Amino acid sequence: MRLVKFSADWCMPCKMLGKTLEGINVPYPLIEIDIDEKPDVAQEYKVRGVPTMVLLDENDTEVGRLVGVKTKAEIEEFINE
Repeated sequence: MRLVKFSADWCMPCKMLGKTLEGINVPYPLIEIDIDEKPDVAQEYKVRGVPTMVLLDENDTEVGRLVGVKTKAEIEEFINE
């Protein structure tokens, strides 16, 4: 499993989400992708807005997605499902 966080430098909600993620022990790799630097990757994962977090399994199959700013509890529930 791995968690991919799509964001942008200009996005204030992305910065808020980043601060929330700092306080969470993510049990697998966290990959951060700037949609302005890698628009092809954002398009591949059909990211329509930021912040977006996509949870991928070992085969790179999407098993979950969160869009927007979430609370610590919501993120912990999402990554521990």
